[in-house]
Amino acid sequence: MSLDQLYQQIILDHSKARHGSGLAETAAPDGASTGQSHQLNPVCGDEVTLRVAVDHGTVTQLAWDGAGCSISMASASVLSELAEGMTVDELRSVIGNFREVLRSRGKIPADPEILGDAAAFEGVARYAARVKCAMISWVAAEDALNQAA
Repeated sequence: MSLDQLYQQIILDHSKARHGSGLAETAAPDGASTGQSHQLNPVCGDEVTLRVAVDHGTVTQLAWDGAGCSISMASASVLSELAEGMTVDELRSVIGNFREVLRSRGKIPADPEILGDAAAFEGVARYAARVKCAMISWVAAEDALNQAA
């Protein structure tokens, strides 16, 4: 299996089995500071509401609900899986790295050591119309972090 095929499979798997999805049914952890953000991409209709819970500088939960294309839903799922357990500063750094890769138009390769499964979205950078799809949950997470931290 090629790297491109593996990345496609990661996106497909996460778009079907959405980690962290179920915000409406998921209570925030007791004692945690929370922030919540709703983001909408009016161009394609992707929509996500995301909540981040932070306790003593560590992300203890990232829960979300959304509707949209497989790229936007898979990206939210990957982010949820990646974020929990990170410090606020680590997550901000990863969000910045993800944004840099996606905005590079394919010139900056994704580092799986930094981005984990989010490196699978590296190919999206070559399609400007799809960058917002992959970024929507990450923008929501950044906004929610600013409220919670």
